Amino acid sequence: MQKHDAHLRSTPDNVIWGWIAADRAPVLRIESGQTVRIDTVTHQGLNTAKDPVSFFGAAGIAAGEVLADASEIHRSIRREGAAGPHLLTGPIHVEGARPGDMLEVRVLDVEIRVPYGINATGPGSGAVPDLLSAAQQKIIKLDLKRNVALFSAEVEVPLAPFMGIVAVAPPPEQKRVSTKPPGAFGGNIDFRHLVKGSTLYLPVFNDGALFYTGDGHACQGDGEVDGTAIEISLTPTLQLVVHPGAGKAMKWPRAEDAANFYSMGMAGDLDSALKEAIREAVGFLKRRGLSESEAYALCSLAVDFRIGEAVNNIQMVYGVIPKRLFKSSIPYWAA
Repeated sequence: MQKHDAHLRSTPDNVIWGWIAADRAPVLRIESGQTVRIDTVTHQGLNTAKDPVSFFGAAGIAAGEVLADASEIHRSIRREGAAGPHLLTGPIHVEGARPGDMLEVRVLDVEIRVPYGINATGPGSGAVPDLLSAAQQKIIKLDLKRNVALFSAEVEVPLAPFMGIVAVAPPPEQKRVSTKPPGAFGGNIDFRHLVKGSTLYLPVFNDGALFYTGDGHACQGDGEVDGTAIEISLTPTLQLVVHPGAGKAMKWPRAEDAANFYSMGMAGDLDSALKEAIREAVGFLKRRGLSESEAYALCSLAVDFRIGEAVNNIQMVYGVIPKRLFKSSIPYWAA
């Protein structure tokens, strides 16, 4: 188990269903630079009339493999009609964080809590909402020793667990926003590269940042095109670091791992999201010393732009900027 300074459990008091809220009291306070282990629970299997033991039992999951957290949340919390679908754990108040700062979220580990997950889709879901004629909830068992999802008799999918929602609270005048569409605060970005060893950077809008996470995925392809990944309960261990004043110029989140920098752009359509991601990449490259025209050219020559997610009202495109392009390297914590 990864060392940590605090452990936030997914009890009914510590979770919120469907909202990223600036008006919710913190459930934990930590200092900048401290690490926190955060239990999360997927909403899948809790968003039905059946209790989780009965729901998963119908698919052959033993009662002992159903999280007690999930059953307790199902008994205790009801989702409001206007809320998003996801269960989040938080918020965490990071001491010293102020509006205009940047919160660095280092992903030290992502633990899988149960050996199964769900892919749920159907009419009206995903990037092709008229493709299916009936709802589907596929329970997918995992082989954790071999680190694969047993999708079918002939198909095994490598696991790469990450948190679909990583967020700070939105500006206080918004009070709370649905967990479904992502935004400048992060949220439901479904960015599959946020695995162990990665970093997400978020602009801060409230004192304490008010950090949330949830919507665990065992693995996902770019786009999350049917509307869900392998939805699963995870426990990430994160280090939260405040950078004073560094968020003032941020329009969108950005990310990093040992191999790449990642720019992000969001909009209501993919063309506009692509333009935002390109502008973010150009801005990043200008800060590395290139002129605007040189940065634009390098984006065309060596930066891949990919669909991060295409299914959550606000869509996300990201640019992959390889670190190997630069002669001088900046030390990275997970390198």
